[in-house]
Amino acid sequence: DFIAALKIKPDYYEALCNRGVAYFRKGDYDRAIVDYNAALKIKPDHYVALSNRGNVYHNKGDYDRAFADYNAALKIKPDGYEALLNRGVAYFDKGDYDRAIPDYSAALKIKPDDYEALLNRGNAYFDKDDYDRAIADYSAALKIKPDDYEALNNRGNAYFNKGDYDRAIADYNAALKIKPDYYEALSNRGDAYYRKGDYNRAIADWEAVLRIDPNNADARKNIELARREMQKR
Repeated sequence: DFIAALKIKPDYYEALCNRGVAYFRKGDYDRAIVDYNAALKIKPDHYVALSNRGNVYHNKGDYDRAFADYNAALKIKPDGYEALLNRGVAYFDKGDYDRAIPDYSAALKIKPDDYEALLNRGNAYFDKDDYDRAIADYSAALKIKPDDYEALNNRGNAYFNKGDYDRAIADYNAALKIKPDYYEALSNRGDAYYRKGDYNRAIADWEAVLRIDPNNADARKNIELARREMQKR
């Protein structure tokens, strides 16, 4: 019990860190920061507390403080996988993909088969329109977790943006085998069928989207567009 331990020994560093983790998981970020601050007064150069406090600031949207903590943690432990990965996520969330990618790459040098780093770097490459590298990372991630429907959908989107609609559809199909009500993959597969001129299948997918999300305006608009194209034939 963290509270009991801290009543007996208020400067119990491990208990402060552990309670900070508990507050973080509950979403009570202000209390988590108080505990990490107290822990860092006892051990100012402790990698874990700095890295964890960085995560709290990140979740609060305070990127400047988050980066300061991640940077301080990495000065202490340059090969700190957690701080590298999480700093990369923070850069990604700010839209700074050029800084996110080197952090993910550094994390992957430490853990080459790390699914999260591969997926995150793939997303960063995707947002930079570097679809070939995105596909390579998604494919590597899917070797580790073949049933990740989100990674399949993301790789499908990369193929779609390259104009490779058949491979995109194959990935969307695989995602939908795992999660049949995954409306993002249904919507995306509809887009791919539409680009191929297969309007009946496109409409079927968008109608399936509407059964899941009846208020989806994009699906309704797309169905109308496909019907107009069919009338031109």
